[in-house]
Amino acid sequence: MTAPAPDHGPAEHPLPPPGCPAHIPPTGPDGTMRLYGESAETDPMGLFEELRKQHGGVAPVLLPGDIEAWLVLGHRENLDVSRRYTQFSRDSRIWHGWDSGRIAPDSPLLPMIGWRPDCVSADGIDHQRLRAAVTDSLSRFDQRGIRRHITRFAHRLVDGFCQDGQADVVAQFAEHLPMLVLTHLLGMPDEYGPRLVAASRDLIKGTATALASNEYVLETLRNLVEQKRAKPGHDFASALIAHPANLSDDEVLHHLRLVLLAGYETTTNLIVNTVRMVVTDPRFRGSIAGGQLTLPEAVEQMLWDEPPLMVCPARWATGDAQLAGREIRAGDMLLLGLAAGNMDPAVRPDPSAPVHHNRSHLAFSGGPHECPGQDVGRAVTETGIDILLARLPDIRLAVPADQLSWRSSPWSRHLEALPVAFTPARPKSSSVTTTSPFPSMASPAAPAPAGASAQPATPMPPASAELPALAPHPAPVPTQVSLPRQSRWESLKRLVRGR
Repeated sequence: MTAPAPDHGPAEHPLPPPGCPAHIPPTGPDGTMRLYGESAETDPMGLFEELRKQHGGVAPVLLPGDIEAWLVLGHRENLDVSRRYTQFSRDSRIWHGWDSGRIAPDSPLLPMIGWRPDCVSADGIDHQRLRAAVTDSLSRFDQRGIRRHITRFAHRLVDGFCQDGQADVVAQFAEHLPMLVLTHLLGMPDEYGPRLVAASRDLIKGTATALASNEYVLETLRNLVEQKRAKPGHDFASALIAHPANLSDDEVLHHLRLVLLAGYETTTNLIVNTVRMVVTDPRFRGSIAGGQLTLPEAVEQMLWDEPPLMVCPARWATGDAQLAGREIRAGDMLLLGLAAGNMDPAVRPDPSAPVHHNRSHLAFSGGPHECPGQDVGRAVTETGIDILLARLPDIRLAVPADQLSWRSSPWSRHLEALPVAFTPARPKSSSVTTTSPFPSMASPAAPAPAGASAQPATPMPPASAELPALAPHPAPVPTQVSLPRQSRWESLKRLVRGR
């Protein structure tokens, strides 16, 4: 009879649960680095630099499911691939991986690399037709009018927590401000925001419920297209529908999805990254408060140092080619390494040198597919942070900086929470309660925190879930609305000088 094992008490370092990234080795069976797992999630920039040392400007990598791809690391190489659309296409249908049987029908990669009838998946003449519809429709909105709405939404969000003396910038501000602006531009009511926040984050993170989240977003937008065809308004959806390019319903639907997802994720990350630097780096905060650095310049610096989209999916080789000494085969997948390209020693020999007057970064990609909505993203970020700091001038980090944690996907990395403290302030509107109008929305498949009791995952609402009826869009914003002030730093200056 086997004697019972002695009880040594609880393990000091318990094994991670099944499915945890810590169980995933950093390399595949042949030694190829993985863009997922613990090392990729905890230190993606370190991983990029290691790949650069080993392979130079282009490196072989593995995506979830050990799907093979090339990661473009060099700044020049990224621009080369993004500009040569005849050699490196956006049309994923030419990928040889579809025939390998390694992509499951429920793969979380599908929402990010699958072909769709939008300008991101097209090249040449077709791309020009579709992109013109997007850029023309966006140009209908006066920038000053957009900033007016950003200002209104930012004040509303700050009113929801300013009396508490503490807040989570991620869950109570940065996750909601871009979505409020985007749903307004697209022609949806504010009430759609919280569920779209959860679905968008889940989709981009690539969880097991990413496909369901993607379908929820599509069903919501499909409903929007039907109603805007019947009753158009002064919004982006109606402008797309009426554009001379004569987009089909599917094309309108997928361009709405594109603008919603791309604009939301990148802007949320940019807001969080910039606020984090303000509350953790005295030099960064002091440069702003002392007038050496304007807020737009600070945002530009962040676009260099921590682009909100680290890796851009994807390009596919139309034929055999060479890139940075590597043999690229027809049908191979290439990923644009935007964060790695921004740190290329060829363009930034000294990463600590300021580059906030320089817009040659790769944060918005490049070539024909450079992000058409980047000015809206900048406006949301700059205006939102300006209001947050003006309303809460002594805002500070509420936990030690080393306790901040990130979660990552192969495409992006963002803070899970940014707890801050400040002197309680009165809301601007007397009708606002101390309860945030937008509750924190965890990812539908987010695991329980370590040590917490297991809770059933909150599923995404089904696509058929009842949604509030689309409200009539407000009248067009007058073009003479003045811009909010961009340099409201007197109280912040006093704070820094008093340290």
